[in-house]
Amino acid sequence: MATGTPIRNPIEYGWATLKRANLAVGSASHSLQRSEEARGSALPSVHRIGAVDLREALTRGLEDFAAYRTDVVFLCVIYPVVGLVLARLAFGYDMLPLLFPLASGFALVGPVAAVGLYEMSRRREQGVAITWADAFGVVRAPALGAILVLGLLLLVIFGLWLLVAAMLYDVTVGPQPPASLGSFARDMFTTGAGWAMIVIGIGVGFLFAVLVLTISVVSFPLLLDRDVGLRAAVWTSIRAVAANPGPMAIWGMIVAGGLVIGSLPVFLGLIVVMPVLGHATWHLYRRVVEP
Repeated sequence: MATGTPIRNPIEYGWATLKRANLAVGSASHSLQRSEEARGSALPSVHRIGAVDLREALTRGLEDFAAYRTDVVFLCVIYPVVGLVLARLAFGYDMLPLLFPLASGFALVGPVAAVGLYEMSRRREQGVAITWADAFGVVRAPALGAILVLGLLLLVIFGLWLLVAAMLYDVTVGPQPPASLGSFARDMFTTGAGWAMIVIGIGVGFLFAVLVLTISVVSFPLLLDRDVGLRAAVWTSIRAVAANPGPMAIWGMIVAGGLVIGSLPVFLGLIVVMPVLGHATWHLYRRVVEP
């Protein structure tokens, strides 16, 4: 009869995880330097993929979600909670013009939030019994330093997106904050300045989204899977997108559409959308990068 690990309550496990994370963060710079020095000269090979591969990745992502749906929902409930908090701040502190940029920003920071989901899919691939707590196994990843640096870069990009969005509002509809939700809606949809803000904002947001997709769609899963170094991981992601412009464009639209749908019912749909997309991204990585 197999002997399992002792069952611990969430508080006890959480405290142990925080202690491990503290040690991991303390050695992040060391692991980053080691991974850059130890990475091989040959970059991972990338494959060309098609629509069938995208469908297979989504199917596998749904299977992972179905296999651990209770655990993943428990883990990912933080995302709609954060979304609601951001929405409340927008309504409560005259930040209404930033409500849409804040919501759409999930597409920019999503790869960071999904790292734990990649870990769950990776362990399921190996036939290892897992729970939601295993998502925090990323703190033991050899390339943790590189993962943290790349995550910080995406957070900086997210901050720049919010800054650009605020500036765009100021030079079109603003600079005065809207008096109410109704007046904001009227300014957006019944004035030339409002439509200019919408069109330019969508265009600029698209560029930010393309940048993040290009540097992260493969790099985060690759760093979790192999200690190849930050530069090699990002360059491999860029090569993967360059080799598959059509499929990656479709993937980007799938992600964007999923996040929009998930955000509509006060962000509650993200409880399902985020884990499915996170698991699917891991399987997309498996189909793009040679094992």
